[in-house]
Order: sequence, then structure tokens, then C-alpha cells
Amino acid sequence: MRNDDTGTGPRCLVTGATGYIGGRLVPELLAAGHRVRCLARSPGKLRDHPWAGDAEVVRGDVTDAESVTSAMRDVDVAYYLVHSLGTGAGFEDTDRRAARLFGEAARAAGVRRVVYLGGLTPAGVPEESLSPHLRSRAEVGRILLASGVPTAVLRAAVIIGSGSASFEMLRYLTERLPVMVTPNWVHTRIQPIAIRDVLRTLVGSAHLPEDVNRTFDIGGPDVLTYREMMDRYTKVAALPHRFVVPVPLLTPRLSGYWVGLVTPVPASIARPLTESLRHEVVCREHDIRGYVPDPPGGLVGFDDSLRLALQRIRGAQVSTRWSSASVPGAPSDPLPTDPAWAGGSLYTDLRSLPVTASRETLWRVIEGIGGDNGWYSFPLAWAVRGWLDRLVGGVGLRRGRRDAAHLRAGDSLDFWRVEEIERGHLLRLRAEMRLPGLAWLEMYAETDDDGGIRYRQRALFHPHGLLGHLYWWSVSPFHAVVFGGMARNIARAAAVTPARGTETDAAPKRPAPTG
Repeated sequence: MRNDDTGTGPRCLVTGATGYIGGRLVPELLAAGHRVRCLARSPGKLRDHPWAGDAEVVRGDVTDAESVTSAMRDVDVAYYLVHSLGTGAGFEDTDRRAARLFGEAARAAGVRRVVYLGGLTPAGVPEESLSPHLRSRAEVGRILLASGVPTAVLRAAVIIGSGSASFEMLRYLTERLPVMVTPNWVHTRIQPIAIRDVLRTLVGSAHLPEDVNRTFDIGGPDVLTYREMMDRYTKVAALPHRFVVPVPLLTPRLSGYWVGLVTPVPASIARPLTESLRHEVVCREHDIRGYVPDPPGGLVGFDDSLRLALQRIRGAQVSTRWSSASVPGAPSDPLPTDPAWAGGSLYTDLRSLPVTASRETLWRVIEGIGGDNGWYSFPLAWAVRGWLDRLVGGVGLRRGRRDAAHLRAGDSLDFWRVEEIERGHLLRLRAEMRLPGLAWLEMYAETDDDGGIRYRQRALFHPHGLLGHLYWWSVSPFHAVVFGGMARNIARAAAVTPARGTETDAAPKRPAPTG
């Protein structure tokens, strides 16, 4: 990817650029004339973003001292937008170690400003009583403030925007359940904030005076209970009235699992979100406006933030989603290509069929797979597999797609993630469902030796231990139905899809204003 010398403003290092906030902050910084460098564990996930050619992307991890030190070189402002939401045991140590390393590297490199987006903590509640994730984010803020580099710690409660985890949780709880059995936290007062106000504040924080080293509470103009938020969503989305029945016995842990079953947000992420709603989270000050003034029309109200988010969803203009970042605990190994792999076990299921359609038309069908379009075979089997995955804490099928027609590297796609895409030719998906091994699904649009169009499909599975081998052989009898049916139906769908000019080489459009 190209360098970051296209702007004249300060050079900004953005961590978490593959995530929801970071992926939206980068184009905002570029639009403000800043030069941007992104630190990413998997740079390939950023290559298809519309802004990729205008930013520098370097490989690294916030827990790796060498890569962080290198990324900090010549940086003016460093954005710390990573956290371990949804990870397993030991996440607090990881957060603590990463924050210390980041602060030390920033100080050594002469960075003049660190900006961190954390969570809003409730007033008067001892830190030991907070949820582990909220407690850890507060600790990260303290570590960065003590780093010796002027730091702005922005603390937000619920962020409302198309694709945010909080918005998706609210949306699906309200839309799918006309009668909701809810825990007591539906009566907790919250001060939500629109994503566009978060981004405006993050960009503006790059220019804070050097003597500013403190926390800032950031929130929108409305303070609501979660139940009021659901009622307001019902009205904005023009839904029938919803009945809410609070049940005190639903603990944060149990309600996290419940939210994980009802919404696309898996329990590993829903649980920390619901745990954070046990206490009132309302801003105690709005001092940031003295440095980053509110816009002329004021902060975006809750109802307007909902309308903006729904407009983006209906217009297929969601630039990033909560699932943009890899789900903690999901497999991340790329498909092995080293010859040494020949010594390992790699099961394959290969299908190949001629297609009576153009290669471009076949590719449109391939790229449109998943989400509302489904998987072209045995829908019940896919649905059951998705539910089983949710029951064991996986992501299931409900993540859907970011865009109904187009994919890019790093996109989540139901319980898969796009590992590689060669437009017009190859789509490789890596499984993120819970499995005793690693799995991939490849789909090709090809031209054979005789000039005909052919669809080729390959499913691969690398088992972990005996359980992995048993898993493959137990499901292999169903492959003829699932994978065979998929190949046949994709070929048929391409044959009946109206032809049109290829869009595989079209330049991606700039994202619409964030909401």
C-alpha cells in the first residue's frame, strides 16, 4: 500500500484500523488533510478500503515492541483504538502490557499526542465493582495518561451508528421480539452518542494544546434508559409497540447469552456490553467542547442517530461493522501454501461444473453469496449449523454481510471471513465457526481450455487432533448434499441471472457520510 504523504497535516498513527471505529476514523483524518499510517496485524484486510491508496499500512501488533517502535517513527499523533472486548482469560494483562508498550514507544519517538477511546465509567462506583472489560479500559486510560506523552482519554458509553455492536444489539432486540423478557438493566440510564460525533471529536483531539493530559466524557444530548432507547427505536423504525417484561433473575452473564442468541452479536461480545449496563453511565462534564466545539447544529440527537444508521443500512452504505475486526478466539491462520504442508492432514472436497453464463455473471453470483442470498443448498442444514455454533458461543450465521453485492478482504460473511478475493476469479473464505480444526471454502470463476466457463469449488479442513478427524468423517456423508448442492445451484443461478457489463474492475466509491 502507498505511503501517507498525500496530506500536509500531522502524521497520525491509527491502531485498530481493521475495526469499527478505526476503519471510519482513517478516511475522516485523510479528509481533514492529515497523513495517516495504520498499524495492522493483517494489512491485507485494508487493501480494498476506498482510502487504502492514500494511507500507509504497516504490519505489526500493539503487543510487539519492535513493530510498535517502528510504526511510531515520525508520528505526531497516535490513536489507540484497540481493546480486548470478548477475549478470554488473561485479557487484562494483555491490555495492560500493550498500553504500557504503546505509551513507552510514543514517548521514545517524541510523539506529541496520544488519543484513546475508552468506556464511560459510572460515578461513585468503586473500580473493583465494574465489569472486567470496563475496568480494564479505565486502567488502559490511566496507563496512557501516565506515559509522559500528553494524552486525551475520550470516554463514551453506547455508540450509535450503522454496524456498531451497540446499535445492532438494540436493533435486533427491538425488531425481532414483540414481547421482550429483559433483565433489570433496561432501566439503567445511559447517554448514547452518535458515531459521527465520536469521529468528529477524535479528529479534533489531534489539535489539543500540549498541556492537556486528561479524560473527557463524551455523549450525545439525550439521557435515556435502555427501555426508552428501545421504545424510541420502535417509533423511528415504524414498528408496532413492543412489550417489555423485566426479569430480575436474568444476571448480566445470562442476559449476555440471551442477547447472543437473539442478535447477531455473539455472547463473547454481548456479555461485556450487557455487564457494562449494570450501572448508570452518564457524562459528568462536557469540557471537550472547549477544545473541539460542538457543530453549528448541535450534537446529533438519539432519534436522528437512529435515522442516519437505518438510512446507511437500507442504502447499503455501511463502511465498517462491529464484525470488521476478527472475532476473538476465531481461527486466523491463512490457508497454508508452503510445500511442507504436504506432511500434514488437509481434507478436501472438490466440485467443478460447466456454467452456461459469462464469467462476469458467474462472479456476481459468487460474490453475492451469504447473508440474505443464503448458501445455495439445504437452508435448514445451514440454519442448524448456525444455531449450534451460537449455542457453543460462536458467531453463527446472523452477522450477514456488510454490503449486499460487494465483498472486500477482511469482511465478515455469516460465520466466514473473506481471507482472499481476486475479483472476477477467486473468493476464499475462512471459517470462524467453532470447529476442531481450521476450514476454508474457495469458489472460482474460470475459463477452461476450450473457452467455456467453469465453476470450481473447494472445501478444505485441517483437523486438530483426533476430534478433528472424527468431525470430518462424521460430516462427510452430508457433503454431497451441502457442497454438491451448492455447486449445482450456483451454476444454475448464474445461468438465469441477467447479464450485464462487468463491474469487477470498477473503482470503489468513497463512503457516504458516517451514520
